Amino acid sequence: MPLNIVLAEDSPLLRDGLVSVVTRFGHRVSAAVGDADALIAAAHEHDPDIVITDVRMPPGNADDGLRAAVALRGHRPDLPILVLSQYIEQSYATHLLDLGSESGIGYLLKDRVSAVTHFASAVEQVAAGATVMDPEVVRQLLRRRQDPLRRLTPREREVLSLMAEGRSNAEIARDLYVTEAAVNKHVSSILQKLDLRLDGHGHRRVLAVLTYLRA
Repeated sequence: MPLNIVLAEDSPLLRDGLVSVVTRFGHRVSAAVGDADALIAAAHEHDPDIVITDVRMPPGNADDGLRAAVALRGHRPDLPILVLSQYIEQSYATHLLDLGSESGIGYLLKDRVSAVTHFASAVEQVAAGATVMDPEVVRQLLRRRQDPLRRLTPREREVLSLMAEGRSNAEIARDLYVTEAAVNKHVSSILQKLDLRLDGHGHRRVLAVLTYLRA
């Protein structure tokens, strides 16, 4: 179904490009704004299915977009948030993962927007409650924080890395040139080794990705 989107980006050119991409895939942009204060006001007014925001924007031209997203999530804990950034900053990813909910979080480099089909897919996945992290974020976090994953085999870590990018089991199978049944087996093993159980608040696949990113 079409998504109702509120979008914030201070560059008019990129803002128009983002609007063009999401509307091309059948979604509706209720508001496209250029600063963090306007983002908060628009989100309260339009009650969107997802917020897409740049990290850096007026009025402070620092991490105002991210702080606005955090404030919106505090007001509505189930609001899906997709954050765009010019470059990778691990603290931004960590901040997003600490928003107090286990679903509907995304962090992508702006360069990914040019791959319009993948970007649109990421928007839809985050709106549906998935956690989608840029592949470069995943690589950096994996290099720095591996301890909780020490029980996983190299192949299982590879599968979990692709899960963190928002790939389905079928897509992972294609990327790794294995059968989907083999991927299902790896995913089951990952969930077992990470000792993840349903707690009533999140899907085990999402919990596995969060364990991976927070490790």
